[in-house]
Amino acid sequence: MADKEATVYIVDLGKSMGEKRHGRPVTDLEWVMEYVWDRITAIVATGRKTATIGVIGLKTDETSNELEEDPHFRHISVLSGIQQFLMPDIRKLAGTIKPSKTDKGDAISAIILAIQMIVTYCKKLKYKRKIVLVTNGRGWMSSEDLEQITQKIKEDNIELVVLGTDFDDPEYGFKEEEKDAQKAENEALLRGLVEDCDGAYGTLEQAVSEMDIPRVKKVRTVATFKGYLQLGNPEEYETALRIPVERYYRTYVAKPPSASSFVLRSEIPEQDLEESGTVTGTPDTHPEGGPLTSVRNLRTYQVTDENAPGGKVDVEREELAKGYEYGRTAVHISATDENITTLETFAALELVGFIQTDKYDRYMHLTTTNIIVGQRGNDKASLAVSSFIHALFELECFAVARLVTKENKAPVMVLLAPSIEPDYECLLEVQLPFAEDVRTYRFPPLDRVITVSGKVVTEHRNLPNKDLLDAMSKYVDSMELANTDEDGEPVEGLPIDNSFSPVLHRIDSAIRYRAIHPNDPVPPPSKNLTKLSQPPQELVEKAERYLEKLMAAADVKKVPPKAKGRKRARESEKPLSGLDVDALLHQEKRAKISSNNAIPEFKQTLAQAENIETITEAVKQMNTIIEDQVQNSLGDANYDRVNEALGVMRGELIAFEEPALYNDFLRQLKDKLLKEELGGDRRELWWLLRRSKLGLIHHRESDQSDVTEEQAKEGVNSKE
Repeated sequence: MADKEATVYIVDLGKSMGEKRHGRPVTDLEWVMEYVWDRITAIVATGRKTATIGVIGLKTDETSNELEEDPHFRHISVLSGIQQFLMPDIRKLAGTIKPSKTDKGDAISAIILAIQMIVTYCKKLKYKRKIVLVTNGRGWMSSEDLEQITQKIKEDNIELVVLGTDFDDPEYGFKEEEKDAQKAENEALLRGLVEDCDGAYGTLEQAVSEMDIPRVKKVRTVATFKGYLQLGNPEEYETALRIPVERYYRTYVAKPPSASSFVLRSEIPEQDLEESGTVTGTPDTHPEGGPLTSVRNLRTYQVTDENAPGGKVDVEREELAKGYEYGRTAVHISATDENITTLETFAALELVGFIQTDKYDRYMHLTTTNIIVGQRGNDKASLAVSSFIHALFELECFAVARLVTKENKAPVMVLLAPSIEPDYECLLEVQLPFAEDVRTYRFPPLDRVITVSGKVVTEHRNLPNKDLLDAMSKYVDSMELANTDEDGEPVEGLPIDNSFSPVLHRIDSAIRYRAIHPNDPVPPPSKNLTKLSQPPQELVEKAERYLEKLMAAADVKKVPPKAKGRKRARESEKPLSGLDVDALLHQEKRAKISSNNAIPEFKQTLAQAENIETITEAVKQMNTIIEDQVQNSLGDANYDRVNEALGVMRGELIAFEEPALYNDFLRQLKDKLLKEELGGDRRELWWLLRRSKLGLIHHRESDQSDVTEEQAKEGVNSKE
């Protein structure tokens, strides 16, 4: 269980906090609130009820606190008592954080008030107690009773943190030039108080700069298995090995928070909600309020019944039977039969065998890694596990075991590997695949080509030659991230502690920012998350000459960019023989399209077109041919030919980025068909065109079209 926490933030809201200093684009208050909001939202994101927060406003226009009758506590307001913060509390607090019209108010008195709040709330219970003061250090501060304040903070085990805008911090290397005498005196006063309390004192610039470093969440380990590591059957043999052990995660996948479905709160009758299949929470079930409420789905099960109204009848879930998919067939298994197939197992970690380390392939790992240690508080078990670990290490072996974490749970096969460190020993455990889990795929070799006749070829156009291999090897070596120190010892160039998951921390920071700024765009990701997305610039410059040699050895040529624009601007496709058939036959550019061979000649005309006038003329000729085929069709004899011709026209004009020509013709054709101007009632043809999806070309199919999807759907309607 996580420790209980009580943190009180004291925020300076004085008039001077609304000013911009030292060329910063934000005021002092906006700057300090970047840090405060970051800490508050980080606590809210955990969702822990035991992580409580309180906020005190210093130098406010009004006075609102328990000790407001005392003149020392004037212009100090409790903006939020110590409580679990939720989204409504954040929004409420954001509306009160504004610069006041006065600089009166004592920061030391605010600390006394924060101590009183913590003592009243925490009482004698075990809490992590903390007070954070953020201020610009201006205005008057009392130096009375500092010894008593220090003694009280130590007695109640409260951590005091003071962060100030432009505070001098020799350790960080910051010093404000031409500092105001009153501010310098206040800084010295606060620094002395913090040092006497063994707290933390620093400049705000350092705190804000460290906000870009993602926070790694510390999790408390929980045993996933507590049982026995055994060899042999201890129920039958006294010589069987049986060691009490515990299993913990060594590595575990951290996932970003998942999205949930919410709806706007509304007063909808319960009957309507049940009919819609969705039930939303009521304000009573969501005391935190807010305009949104979670969505809860209701499922109903129906079976076909011809005698029931609507042809279906509702059934209860208890009346349903389980069916397992076997191919395309649902196979029913009753609960009785299913219980027979369930393997009765008992929780245990049973050794099955051993394997040499050089005989095991690392790619056999199926899961993340766990650790096996002796039972906590059992020295005999720890000694036995240690002996087993050293035996595996000395014999260079891995152990294979059968693991059942809970009774009647399916067993898994695991590999146990020894891990010995100067101050820690354990067994590393990872799941192994069963025979059914292994998929064998055969790929051609990379260093040779085997012909159909079985001949082995080592020099081929698809194989790299020696020069290419050498150039690639040197290029890879030049991109080495490892560095060396002055003594030539290797230095880790990419420490694992400085690498973070971009997805995890980016989503987390975006959610926390949007909680405070609901209408502002989310800022770009931190440089700490993106710095590993590309190699260091100095490394790229160092490897540039090796890359040029590699490109020369590989004969790399720049591929021309994909032509954007009209298809007619591209060269026509040539046959594999390379012969220009049109030139050989002295074929001239087509001037007229024949109705007997309309589709191929239409394509040839477009391929040879050099301007829009040629395309427009070809489309007009096809329009005439299609209308003539409809006019002279005996029944539906020519409908398939018309359908095919329109499909070709549509595809070609999309490729040539001239959708307007097709859309104009289709509107004319529809108008004539519905008015029966093409040989009588031809509505069946229009139905055929609709079924073939030959409607108007909308803007999602071609950027040049000004027809929306809704207009395209309306255009295929058979109504006039």
